[in-house]
Amino acid sequence: MPKVKKATIKSKIKVKAVKLKKVLEKPIGKVVHFYNKIKVAVVKFSKPFKAGEKVKFSGATTSFSQVISSLEIDHKKVKTAPKGKKIGIKILKRARVGDEIFKA
Repeated sequence: MPKVKKATIKSKIKVKAVKLKKVLEKPIGKVVHFYNKIKVAVVKFSKPFKAGEKVKFSGATTSFSQVISSLEIDHKKVKTAPKGKKIGIKILKRARVGDEIFKA
């Protein structure tokens, strides 16, 4: 009996690329200066911020999260940081000028 070739039918499925809306978080602040010896970052917040909140530092070579326990304005401890002010915060790792800060 001769071999019979079976016709293969390839179903052509058009796959449409689904554009996923990536939830882009807006930064709540930006590092404007960093004191390496005492590990203090000077941050300018674009939104009000309270001590005890968890934030994520993100930059070209920086990526870490931390709960901020210390906020200072002109060497005076404060509990909340108003929008637009430069605030000194104690951090555990190195941050670089230009790093953005997001709520974690």
